[in-house]
Amino acid sequence: MTDRPLLAIILAAGHGTRMKSRRPKVLHEVARRPMVGHVLDAARAAGADEVAVVISASGDQVREAIATDDADTQVFVQAEQLGTAHAVDAAREAFAGFDGDVLVLYGDTPMIRPETLRRLREALSDGSALAVLGFDAADPTGYGRLLRDEEGALIGIREEKDASADERVIRQCNSGVMAFRAEALRELLPRIGNDNAKGEYYLTDAVALARGQGYDVAVAMGEEAEVLGVNDRAQLAAAEAKMQQRLRDAAMDGGATLIDPATVTFSYDTVLGPDVVVEPNVIFGPGVTVGDSARINGFSHIEGARVGPGASVGPFARLRPGAELGENVRIGNFVEIKKASIEDDAKVNHLTYIGDSRVGAGANIGAGTITCNYDGHEKHHTDIGAGAFIGSNSALVAPVKIGDRAYIGSGSVITRDVSAGSLALSRAPQEEREGWADRMHARRGRDKG
Repeated sequence: MTDRPLLAIILAAGHGTRMKSRRPKVLHEVARRPMVGHVLDAARAAGADEVAVVISASGDQVREAIATDDADTQVFVQAEQLGTAHAVDAAREAFAGFDGDVLVLYGDTPMIRPETLRRLREALSDGSALAVLGFDAADPTGYGRLLRDEEGALIGIREEKDASADERVIRQCNSGVMAFRAEALRELLPRIGNDNAKGEYYLTDAVALARGQGYDVAVAMGEEAEVLGVNDRAQLAAAEAKMQQRLRDAAMDGGATLIDPATVTFSYDTVLGPDVVVEPNVIFGPGVTVGDSARINGFSHIEGARVGPGASVGPFARLRPGAELGENVRIGNFVEIKKASIEDDAKVNHLTYIGDSRVGAGANIGAGTITCNYDGHEKHHTDIGAGAFIGSNSALVAPVKIGDRAYIGSGSVITRDVSAGSLALSRAPQEEREGWADRMHARRGRDKG
């Protein structure tokens, strides 16, 4: 790989009218990440030292998302949408004095891989002025065709509206992704005109211009699924399906078992350790790490959580952001954990809510227990010590601390701290009225008669 600096320019100014959305197209999510975020990641992973994103004049949402996602990215505005060359020219300040290579990418191609971008850039290493990423299309309709001479060298790219009948038969197509030597981009870009059927400035015209100047032009081929853009909701769904398959394959390649892979939904950043088992119908939101040999049982939903080695979660469990499970923790059915640490070997097995809390190592939380963490204005913390036993159907009213090895009787409402090793009860005395039930049944029977 060359040691020349690399600038990536991501074109993200399209309005995406076919999405029929108030949200800019590139901010629609694939695997819980905006499409432009995937492209930013790929550019950085491919070695980009600098990144510039071109947005529209109404692209404030994109600007804000990029600032949150990648603070070092430059943002430029394309005031009018007059074609791809015009869009690159909007970022000319980024490459005006740049001495290196320039990648031109698109914010609506979330499947693009870093290794493909590295291969495209390597095509410049023989001294070529620019390189084009092509693909073999199953159906080339709508794509620009790669035109080659008798020796197979690329001599131009013809957009479909300008292509002849013979050219439209060609199945090798242009993805739009290109790599330039910066000096060549600065020379060729001002010479691109708009004498075509759409009256736009096509960046692809740089190929013919470069050949006319005697420059070499290279081609690198990629997979069709990797380079396809997203223009409407159906294509967004198709991209989601392809990304999910990629993430499932990566998880299994990494040593995780997915019992029914097609039913498991990942986020872009889900991390599963070796020997993790995931049962059917599990959803991973952003920010999830699952430790080695843990088991995620069916119909669980996990987001912003860390699951420790050997832990078991679900079925029908929900881990919300801030959930931290230690080693060999057991989280059972219909349990919700939010912003709470559950330490090693603790058990929260049934019908329970634990929020804004610490549950100490080896503690046992009985069925129906809740931590009452919200007073209508603020959240408060519950601390449950190591080895504590919380009886079923208990309510712990925060802020409250349950000491190590303490025992809370079932059905208690605990509003004060409980010292270590103590028993705490909070319930009305049981009362028995002999014969009451028999008299009640007899009376009701007479009333019905």
